[in-house]
Order: sequence, then structure tokens, then C-alpha cells
Amino acid sequence: MSGIAPLRSNKPLCIALVAGEASGDTLGAGLIAALKQRFPNARFIGIGGPRMLAEGMQTRVPMERLSVMGLVEVLGRLRELLRIRRELVDYLKQERPDVFIGIDAPDFTLGVEQRLRDASIPTVHYVSPSVWAWREKRVLGIAQSTDLMLTLFPFEEDVYRRHGVAVRCVGHTLADRVPLEPDRAAARQSLGLPEAGRVVALLPGSRNGELRKLGRLFLETAAWCLERQPDLQFIMPCASPERRQQMDAILAESGLELPLTLFDGRAHEVLAACDAVLIASGTATLEAMLFKRPMVVAYRMAGLTFRILKRLVKVGHVSLPNLLAGREVAPEFLQDAATPEAMGEALLARLLPTAERAETEQTFMQLHQMLRRDADQCAADAVADLIAERGHL
Repeated sequence: MSGIAPLRSNKPLCIALVAGEASGDTLGAGLIAALKQRFPNARFIGIGGPRMLAEGMQTRVPMERLSVMGLVEVLGRLRELLRIRRELVDYLKQERPDVFIGIDAPDFTLGVEQRLRDASIPTVHYVSPSVWAWREKRVLGIAQSTDLMLTLFPFEEDVYRRHGVAVRCVGHTLADRVPLEPDRAAARQSLGLPEAGRVVALLPGSRNGELRKLGRLFLETAAWCLERQPDLQFIMPCASPERRQQMDAILAESGLELPLTLFDGRAHEVLAACDAVLIASGTATLEAMLFKRPMVVAYRMAGLTFRILKRLVKVGHVSLPNLLAGREVAPEFLQDAATPEAMGEALLARLLPTAERAETEQTFMQLHQMLRRDADQCAADAVADLIAERGHL
């Protein structure tokens, strides 16, 4: 933050937010906490998850109803999603919040923003869609929906400035919360792992669909590695009791006998404790980068979704560490290229104490420092500035 004292007000503001998945819930909770410091009497309404609710937000429907994976998969839920959005917009038009903040989930939140902005309610979009990767012309629609774009990464700002959209990079809350030098020994002790020995973390995703497509593949990759390096241990965090039950079933069905320990949650401790990671593309790759862990990235999706995206995407990488670095620092295996042999070979290579590994860890440190901006406070500053600018204080 700057040296300017944070704006505070006793006026009872109403601030509306919508988050569609766990990462958005984390961002929303941090933003609400920072906004409460400025506006102690503010009321927070909209749609959020357990972290946002813990900060005092009132949610209209469970956040999980908005969480859908893939272009094709959303079709089966489209009618319900449109109904939720229509009812939410009607409710917010009646409540007249001082600002609306859509957190990620652009297919849902940008539509809400457009309708509210047309009703003269200031709007903020927090987390840029991947307009820099495909369909840059979407920015034209965003400009009609959003008064202010808050981005997590510096490279995202240019495209909005080119199209005259007000934008501010706030950094990433994870970069603020993860220590620059994680304590591997303490993490292993906390998880009940021996201090010595090589440990590989498996992170096949936090959603049902991701585990269905990647869970067994990751187990087979671990088995391939174990045949060649019998001393390896494997650990896996499970995002919820449902995902733990699902992973237990996948493991039993596979018939594989692996030195694998499943944990309920504790993903950050798992990343701190391991030596390398096999990981699904997504926010988790950013977390692995912040923990300075060499990684191999994989992803599989519905075949039609993949074929559509392959035609549309114009960047050479999909994982955040590679996008931030502007080069491949983590090998990526997508769709049919994601095989146990290919991923296993890359994973074993990242366990070796090579110059390439040291360089990767140094790059991750530099990227971590670049993203450390006190994101919650920066985002709250930007929202407060917009509220003041629109005369709502």
C-alpha cells in the first residue's frame, strides 16, 4: 500500500460480491476483511462461499451452484445458471448496492455487471478473464460491463489499457500469504513424514470432473516412477471429504499399491513438504510456484472442449508459472500427451539436483517477489476509490 491513510467511513454502505469457486471465495474473503477496515458498518451481499460467509457476507444461493468446469459441461446446467443470474440481478436492482464486485467466473459475473451498470450501479471485475490468451475482442464487451478491472498479474494490464478500460494490478493474495522461503522440515514434521527421503506431491485437482479425468492417470504415473525409484513417497491433499472419498474409490479401483498418504486439505503443507509436484493446470500451479517446487503440469478435458480451445488459444503455454515467466519452466502435458510414461520421465528429472532445477527455483522466487503487493489492501483501496469517485460516500 501507499503511505496514504486508508479511506474510512461510518456511512452504512452496501457492497455486493459474487464468487463462483474456491479460489474466488478466498479472494472475496480477503477483500471483505480489508473493506471492513475502511467501512466498519458495511453490509455484504451476493453469492459467496464459506470463507466469505465467515466474514459476514449474506449469500443468496450456495456458491457451489455456480461451479461448472468446461465449455461443453456448462450446457447441462445452463437453465439453472440463467435463472440464478436473473433472480440475483433483480434482487440487486432492488437493494441498490454502492458497488458490485464480480470475482472471476466471467461467464456468470460479467453478465451481472452489465445489467447492474446499465442500472447505474458501479461495477468492478476482480480477476481478468484470459483475454490475452484468446478472443481479445472480449475486452470490448468487458468495457461495456465493468467500471474497473482488477488483475492479479502485471502482464494482464496492457490489453485493457489498449482498449481504454480502467485497470489496476493488485498482485495475488497467495503471494502475500506464502512465505518466500517455505520450511520443508517443519512441514514434514507437521504431516508426520520423515525428514529424509524424496517426497512427490500429487495434485490432480479439487473438482469432481478433474479427479475423474486425472486421478487414475496421476496414480499410474506415480506407479511408473516407483518402478524406477522405489524409495519415493507420495502425498496428496484432498480438497473436501467428497474428494477424499472419490480418491479412495479411484485408488481402490486402480488396484495399485502405492506408498501414498492422503490428507484432508493441508495443500500448502503438502507443497512445502514435497520435493516435486505432479499437478493439474490451474491456480494450484501458482501455489506450487510460490512454494518454489519444480512441477510437471497436466490437464485433460472433454474432447470437444479441448478441440475448441486449441483453435482459439493464441499463447504457447497454459500454466501460470510459464505464462508469468514468458517461457517453459514447468513442462506441460495436455490431453493425449498426458501419459504416465511422459509425465513420469519429466517428474523424475525434476527430482535431480541439477543446475536447471536451481534456476527454476530462482525464477519462482523472482516471480513470487513480483506478485507480493498486499493484494487484499490494494484491491480494497481500488474499490474504495471507485465508491468515492461515484459519490457514494
